[in-house]
Amino acid sequence: MNNAYKADLILVLVTLLAAISWMFSKEAVLQMPPLLFMSVRFFLAGLLLACVSYKALAKLALSGWLHSARVGLVFGVAMCFWVTGLAKASHVGEAAFLASLGVVMVPIIARVLFREAIPRSTWLALPVAVLGLGFLSLSAPMDRALKLETAHILLLTSATFFALYFNLNTRVTNIPSSILKNGESIKGSKVPVLALTTIVLGTTGIITGLVSAILEPWYPTFANLQAELVGWVVLSATIGTALRFLLQTYAQSLTANSHGVVIMVLEPLWTTLIAMAWFSETMNTSQLVGCFFILLSLIVNRFKAIIQLVRPR
Repeated sequence: MNNAYKADLILVLVTLLAAISWMFSKEAVLQMPPLLFMSVRFFLAGLLLACVSYKALAKLALSGWLHSARVGLVFGVAMCFWVTGLAKASHVGEAAFLASLGVVMVPIIARVLFREAIPRSTWLALPVAVLGLGFLSLSAPMDRALKLETAHILLLTSATFFALYFNLNTRVTNIPSSILKNGESIKGSKVPVLALTTIVLGTTGIITGLVSAILEPWYPTFANLQAELVGWVVLSATIGTALRFLLQTYAQSLTANSHGVVIMVLEPLWTTLIAMAWFSETMNTSQLVGCFFILLSLIVNRFKAIIQLVRPR
């Protein structure tokens, strides 16, 4: 098996881990404050990845840490909105499709902040995504009044910050080699992806922890700590975060010819299917149509990559 196929298979596993992580997170936020959960989850995951990336972290100069921490700050804000939206959401599958809209927003953020041209596929995907959102906003199958729930607004806000994070993440991995210490850098080198991921996860743990300390009570959680809750937090930190990002980083290191941008579209589909089995969720007609249009917008947005995928390598 060549590296491209191996990377693709690993990324399929990554999307499955991401989908399962939605279940772990939902179970945890039913028993503890959502922001506190995110803080513990990401701080633990960051510590675990630090055990693997400590050599790369030691080579980073202060400027590299600051660039990476800035990305972590944006990701932390995104996760604050995401987990609050998940805690309020009545349907995990629907929430996954709403959060996935960040992929469609990436070129728009790139245009606004970095003056990049918006691909034609994005212009085609946007109205399809809005149509999908409209169907999800229908309060009931027989009630045609548009009604955005609080969870919808929170998840859409998180999707916007995810889009900003994707843009910043790409640029930090391509900043000049001055971020490395002791003259060890080579012209054109990048911030090591694993080191960047470790700093981002640790920063996210700190950001969500600070917000949680201001907005949420901690005492009831720690005073009545249950083994089941500890299990969900540990599973989220290890399998849903640390292992997921470690495998994703490894897959990205194998080849530049992976079809990751297409494969990652599978996450909301896996999440919906697993939520149906895990929580016995069902969807009404409006939800099914809305999720279909959002999935279609993701496919349209990645149409060029999909064409490359179906062609012989």
